[in-house]
Formats: sequence, C-alpha cells, structure tokens
Amino acid sequence: MEYINSLNCYCGSNQLYVDCCLPYIDRTQKAPTALALMRSRYTAYATQAVDYIIETTQVAQQKELSKAEIYNWSKHNDWQKLEIIDYSNTIVEFKAYFKTNHNQIQIHHERSSFEFVEGSWYYVNGIFLD
Repeated sequence: MEYINSLNCYCGSNQLYVDCCLPYIDRTQKAPTALALMRSRYTAYATQAVDYIIETTQVAQQKELSKAEIYNWSKHNDWQKLEIIDYSNTIVEFKAYFKTNHNQIQIHHERSSFEFVEGSWYYVNGIFLD
C-alpha cells in the first residue's frame, strides 16, 4: 500500500494519488466539483474501482450498468493519461488515452454532463466526440 500512496495520481493532476483521487474513491471525501468527479472516475477506471464508477453515476441509471462489463473494460486496457479539454460547472470535455490489450492506442473523447444532487456530484451522460 505504501507504494501506491507514493505514486502520482492517474488523473494527471501532478499530485500524489493518496492526496488527490483516493479520498474520493475510498469515500472519505466527496468530490467537490464536476471536474474533481471526472478526474476521480478516470482514476477509478485505471484502478478498477468499479463500485465507485457505479455509485457516481446518476442514480436512475445505476441499475442499467454491468459491474462485470465495467471491470473487464477497465482491467483490459492500460490507462495512459487524462487530458481535460474544457470544463464548466456541470460539463467536462476530456480525452482519455488508453492502450488496448492488443497494444493499440485509443482515445476516448467525450463531453460529459454532471449534476449535483443532495450534496454529491453524479455523472449523467456523455456525448462522444471525434
């Protein structure tokens, strides 16, 4: 565990993982902004924190998510970096770079919408961009 705590965060913030996204993923703190939630969700994919991904999705959509599918997708890709393109209070545009298990570099470019409900931020949906 000491090794993981000394790593820079997967989200590219240049902060230590233990000081950046881990407090959100282990639920000792709530993400204070949509941007912080976006960064922590990327980190959750990189670390296979599937329960966090599901719990931070809009409540009405959670039952439609497959824990196994999310785990397999996050596990079988090598997460390279997160690039934030633009953001506002409730929208985050980003590019997530990852390498498939066939060693192909892929870019997931999305404009995501978030909502703040009863003290917590949730992912609502995303529009895939070229």
